[in-house]
Amino acid sequence: MIKQRVLYGAVMIALLTGALFLPLIGVFLIIPVLATLMLWEFYGLLAHAGVKAYRTTGLVGGLVLIVLSGLQYAYGWLTVPVSELEGIVLALIVLVVFVNSCCASRSTQPLQQLGGTFLGVLYVSFLLNFMTKLLMQWPAGQGDGRILLFYMILVVKVTDMAAYFTGCSVGRRKLVPRISPAKTWEGCAGGVLGGLVTSLIFWWVTGGQIGPVTFSVAHAAILGIVLPVTGIIGDLIESLMKRAAEVKDSGSIFKGMGGVMDVLDSLIFAAPVLYLFLMLAGKL
Repeated sequence: MIKQRVLYGAVMIALLTGALFLPLIGVFLIIPVLATLMLWEFYGLLAHAGVKAYRTTGLVGGLVLIVLSGLQYAYGWLTVPVSELEGIVLALIVLVVFVNSCCASRSTQPLQQLGGTFLGVLYVSFLLNFMTKLLMQWPAGQGDGRILLFYMILVVKVTDMAAYFTGCSVGRRKLVPRISPAKTWEGCAGGVLGGLVTSLIFWWVTGGQIGPVTFSVAHAAILGIVLPVTGIIGDLIESLMKRAAEVKDSGSIFKGMGGVMDVLDSLIFAAPVLYLFLMLAGKL
């Protein structure tokens, strides 16, 4: 298990580094691919828990949400901002689910189908779409958010690895045993410390210029704590869903680590939290 985690961590960092050299649209296209895989796993969890959902509607709707947002940032074909575009797509998904429920002759749990389908789109596509915003929404001449995304992912994934190794080494007191029996307070503390050190080192190496945004050392320190804590919460939320579905992993793509959701669960809430921080700090 330890060797696999180290291997996957090294591969992920190598892929992230390589993505820095892709064209912007190439980096963006990774996001809808990940969202599609995560949605498939999410609806699989619901099915395993006996919760019905319109999987195809959720997959198509979630994909449309992210792709339209990226195209709007890249080409500005529509006259509405992305925030309004998201609302329109979400409303249409609700409408489609209601129509499906009304037309289906054997629909016995319409509320489950509506709630399950929409929750998948919100939890996966809506939250991951903040990565699209961090990547692409910057004005012309200001650059793009590749380095910013790289920074966020690096801080959160180092937190994951540091928490795992610290927990295995000195973990004693359980964090939330009802949800995730393996997580400990000591592991979380080690993870946050690892994320904080990573954030400060990144700030020092870049001179505070993290992509299109200039950070002070105070910003780096705050995010070095906030992003790791957010990542841990995201991990716990996915653990809660897996426990409700009575499964160990969301999928089996990564041997020994589970599915795409298992690898990216800590990033799902990190993107909107980073986006909110940038807004409050006047960086957007």
